[in-house]
Amino acid sequence: MTGFRLGYVPGVTPAKWVRIWAERLPRVPLELIQVAAADAPDLVRRGEADAALLRLPIDRTGLHAIPLYVEQTVVVVPKDHVITAADEMTVDDLADELVLHAQDDVLDWDRPPGRLIEERPVRTGDAIELVAMGTGVLVVPQSLARLHHRKDLTYRPLTGVPESQVALSWPEADETSELVEHFIGIVRGRTTNSTRGPAATKIPKTPKTSKPAKQSRTAKKQPDRSRQKPRRRR
Repeated sequence: MTGFRLGYVPGVTPAKWVRIWAERLPRVPLELIQVAAADAPDLVRRGEADAALLRLPIDRTGLHAIPLYVEQTVVVVPKDHVITAADEMTVDDLADELVLHAQDDVLDWDRPPGRLIEERPVRTGDAIELVAMGTGVLVVPQSLARLHHRKDLTYRPLTGVPESQVALSWPEADETSELVEHFIGIVRGRTTNSTRGPAATKIPKTPKTSKPAKQSRTAKKQPDRSRQKPRRRR
């Protein structure tokens, strides 16, 4: 088998699945390719990755996609912001807030809540820098807030807004490749013994050698008849 190339977008952490892959297919290298969220579908279409972990929605032309999990949406703010007094925020809580809207925003909406700042940062990382400067707040999936963590910033869950859905995508074809089938089985939690999952490589166990039973200390010794004197006949 050749190697397996897996694309993934910022914030998505494939480490758990990569570890399982290494345990099940130790002789098949898995190459990770980080790609911008907007470029992930074309990476797969061009054949530069065998599959990709990306965020929905996408243009599914020529692609399969299976949803894996949904991410919590949060609002990123300075640590001394008044928002931090609450454990959870709503859209109404942001009505009077200046809100940044990065050009690489991955949430499926027409516009974020609040008072939008006209000038849009190119990347989420740039927007985070502006939040730290006190320019405004930012709404992102929780994984991106963690990815761009700073000591002077924090975040709170935000309800009533779209959530990011992470999916596994691979090319449409007459037959899905064996390696892609292996990875689908891993992300869906199939075990090696699953009928639809990859076959387990069974390592034969070394048979245990049985040791001779020790003679009990309490057992009586049988007399050695060869040393006994013959009895006289009368």
